[in-house]
Amino acid sequence: MAEQQKIADPVSLAALFAAFLQVSLFGFGGGLAWARYIVVEQRRWTSEEDFADIMSFCQFMPGPNMIGIAVCTGARLRGTAGTIAAMSGFLLVPGAIGFSLGMLYLRYTHIAVFRDILGGVSAAAAGLLIATGIRMLLPHRGRPIALFVAALTFGVMVFTNLPFLAVLFGMALVSLTVTQIEFSKAQ
Repeated sequence: MAEQQKIADPVSLAALFAAFLQVSLFGFGGGLAWARYIVVEQRRWTSEEDFADIMSFCQFMPGPNMIGIAVCTGARLRGTAGTIAAMSGFLLVPGAIGFSLGMLYLRYTHIAVFRDILGGVSAAAAGLLIATGIRMLLPHRGRPIALFVAALTFGVMVFTNLPFLAVLFGMALVSLTVTQIEFSKAQ
């Protein structure tokens, strides 16, 4: 019935454009926290689980995760036109802002206050990313194995010098193996 409602009352292309424009304007440093908030909580276009699936899929795709999230969300809601609308909203104005700020930074990089501002923004972005990761883990809190894999992944990323892709594929293999063992025991 939810699928019928989605087909009968599709999300407008302007709404997709505006939502991802909002994500890009508010989401300096990544935007994942804003994308999740807008798509899942504010607009209710997708569930927590669906967003986590989209995010997981986008982690494996090459390129920035947020572009993948815009593509997948736009495609899911409105097909090719939705993909174009979401990506345009995400890329148009922030591209111009990023280019302008980059030019200013290159020109005034010797001024300490600019370096300090960027340090503060980096710390805030890291905090938002950690908070979003925890919120994405909450639906799995009843699954001890999922919590174990998440904690193990966090530990490997923080305390080793392994490359990101090695950790990503290695932990995906661990997760699949543990899930298969868990599934076999349930049968």
